[in-house]
Formats: sequence, structure tokens, C-alpha cells
Amino acid sequence: MSDFIFKQLINGEWVDASNGSTWDLINPATEEVLMPIPYGNAADAEAAIDAAARAFPDWAARTPYQRADILMAAADWVNARLDDLAVITTEECGKPLGQSRAEWQTAANLFIWYAEECKRNYGRIIPARKPGRRIMVIHQPIGVVGTITAWNFPVYNAVRAWAAALAAGCTVVGRPAEYTPRSLMMAGQALHESGMPNGVISVISGEPDEMGQAMLKDKRLRKLHFTGSTRVGKLLLDGASETMTQLSLELGGNAPVLVFPDVDVEQTVKDALTFKLRNCGQVCIAPQRFYVHSQIAEEFIDRAAQLAKTFKIGNGLEQDVDVGPMINARQRDRLEQMMETARASGVDVLTGGARPANLERGYFYEPTVVTGLKPDMNLWQEEIFGPVLPVTPFDDVDDVLRQANSTDYGLAAYVQTNDMNTAIKMYEGLEFGMVAVNDWLPSTPEAPFGGIKQSGMDRECGLEGLESYLETKTVYIGDIR
Repeated sequence: MSDFIFKQLINGEWVDASNGSTWDLINPATEEVLMPIPYGNAADAEAAIDAAARAFPDWAARTPYQRADILMAAADWVNARLDDLAVITTEECGKPLGQSRAEWQTAANLFIWYAEECKRNYGRIIPARKPGRRIMVIHQPIGVVGTITAWNFPVYNAVRAWAAALAAGCTVVGRPAEYTPRSLMMAGQALHESGMPNGVISVISGEPDEMGQAMLKDKRLRKLHFTGSTRVGKLLLDGASETMTQLSLELGGNAPVLVFPDVDVEQTVKDALTFKLRNCGQVCIAPQRFYVHSQIAEEFIDRAAQLAKTFKIGNGLEQDVDVGPMINARQRDRLEQMMETARASGVDVLTGGARPANLERGYFYEPTVVTGLKPDMNLWQEEIFGPVLPVTPFDDVDDVLRQANSTDYGLAAYVQTNDMNTAIKMYEGLEFGMVAVNDWLPSTPEAPFGGIKQSGMDRECGLEGLESYLETKTVYIGDIR
């Protein structure tokens, strides 16, 4: 196992919490304490912002090629330790080892992508209306950036913002979720040991409200990236109004899946369950509301119910485990309450719907397939964020499109069809930031990621992700003779 450091990184130093407090980190598969983690407060956030503000002028003045060298070195650092990094992430978030390894590989890819993309931060020349005048547009880094990110993808959620912000010339203060702090500490270590100057990247761990307020109230912190619930996103919007802090919000989802009768049902069911159960369903872009054409609905439901029983549940560190635990007891209890309400409303549970009887410890929940839903039921209206696949048949194309859009969320949507006309009608009509046609993973470093409506604002990844951390400045030069 590599020599990882699980402390706060502030101004280039690995430190404990200023108040001496710690948080007992729990393995969700065993309910055992992994280790105590520093758990600070606003003072730690303020110290990190101080360091980031001091480091910003030098970092912003470096050429994109100089910044790119460090990001590329960080990618190499990650790639050299993929297996060890994956174990630590699986221990604290529960997902199967292969999924953790893929997440770290994506982090390396993000560092590489933005190491290259920052070299293309082009401006432009605008032809002037009158002689003797020149107009130019240039793009400069915003300044100090804060990130507050969720536990479901503890590396990816943060690094997609970190890589872009650092490449743009910003300095970063990152706070991980208290349930998965070590993953982000290792990402900070990757950058620190790759030559990142002191203060350019900081990782703090502690009280969410205190640290969030410290970020929002400090005028030197010019932008805050948040991954989490819509409820908290709205609170951040209110708080950001005091200092006009820019926000990048990646919030909840309620992704519809429209399955048309011309697909290979067996393959579609297999893919649907694989991606539905990824990270035990705790994925913001998880396929959720399955609308299946009535011509194939019965076959789809039968196959899904049978296949769900074959997925192996257990500790993500064990071989051949397909589905790990939920992150904590609170999330599992929430799902159990949702299922209890759904049953009382008349939903049919075809398989699953309970804790696995053979696992006495750990926050596990069985892969579940349900039918008999109506649009006003909780499993249709709320983000499930668990291993539950609800299916309802449809006949009319226009009606199913209307139903798919009848949600306050607008992150991701899915279409399964082999008919091009249907595909175009659906992806043009779906009111979501990302639409995947015959694809189940609308996420990659080179393409923009984000939602509309109450699923958030701004974009990460792709060219748009770099632009999110740049200010546009117009320069006028007159009296040229």
C-alpha cells in the first residue's frame, strides 16, 4: 500500500484540525471504524482561503504549459497507484473495487484533458467600427475557487472542477463529504507531490455549514462549486447573493428512460440493470423512471426481475461483487421509508425490496424491481438514489415525452431505440442537460456535464468546463495613428 496521508492540506502542510476534533470514518460494508479523520471548522477554511489568495497571483501568472506540466505529473501519480487508491475509496464509499478504480482513472483523464485544453484558452480580435481603434477579448482566471462535493463519487465530483480551475490559473480550496474524505485527500496529495506550489490546492475537512459559510462570506473566494442536493443548492444560491459569489451547481436528478419496441430486450435489460445498480444506485445520472413500450413491457419486466436476483451483493473489496452497500444508515433508512410508502400506494415489488438476509452488518439493500406506478407516487417524483428500478408501460410517443419532462429535475435522460426519427424526436424534445441515445454513460472529460431546471447550473468538463473558471475581459485601444 502506498504511503498516503489522511490529514488536511493547507498551504502545503499536512495538518490536523485547528480545534483538535476528529470524525470517526465508517466502512459502510462492515460498520467498523476505519480511522479518525481531522474534522475542523471555519478557522481551517479561512486558513486555506488565506493561503489560496496569497498563491493566486503567482499561479495565475504561470503559462498554461507550466500549469499543464503539474497536471500531467498528477495524472502519472494517480495512474501509478490506481489499485491502492481504489482500495481506499471502496473502503469508505462501498462501491465495488472495479468502479473505484474506474473513478480514479477518470480523475487522471481529467488532469490530462485540462492539461491540454488550457493551452487553447484563446482570445479574439474584434474588427472596430472606426479607424485607429483595436478591440480584443481575453480570458483570465476567476481567482480563488471553493469546492464542496458529495460522497457518491468522492474523486470525480471534485477533480472535474479542480482540473479545470487549476488549468485556468485559479487556486482551489476543496472540502470533501465527511463520509469519504480520504479519497479527496489522496487527490490533493497527487497534486502536492507533483509540484503544485503551496496554497494552490488545499483540502479541508470539517463542519459542512461552518466551512460553507466561510467560503460564501469571503469576498476573495470568487466561485463555489457544489455537488449535492437541490435543497442545499438553493441555500447556497441565497447565501451567494451577499457577495455575488459565482456558483456551479450539480444537484439532483430524476432521469427518465424511454425504451422503444425495436430494441434487443435482453441486452437492454442487462445494460439497464448494470447502470441502474452502479454504486448501489447512488448516482445523480442514474437511470430512474423506466418507460417501456407496451409491446415489450412484459418481457422487459420479467427479464429485469429475474436478472436482478443474480447480482452479487457484498463488500466491494470482495471478488465478483456487483452491488456494494449504501453510504450510511440514514440513506438506507430513507430508501426503506420510500419503499414502505410505495407499497402502501399499491406498487408491486417483483424482486428485492428489503435488506439482504445473509448480511447482518453493512448498509445493504437488495436490487429491486417494481411496477404498478402512477405519476403522483414518490418513486416517480423523488430522486430514489438507491438500487430500485421502477417500470411502467407506455403506448403514445407524445404522451411519454410529456411524462418524461414532468419533473423539476433536468440532469440526464436516456433513450433506447434503433429508429433515427424516434431518436431525434426524443433528444430534441427531452428537457434535460444531457441525453444518451443507446448509451448509458453520459459523462466523459471532453464533453460538458450538467443539468437544467432544478438539477443545477453551469457546466463541468469539456471546453465549457474550462470557460467556467475564466473571466472574459474586453480590451479597447484607441488613438492609434
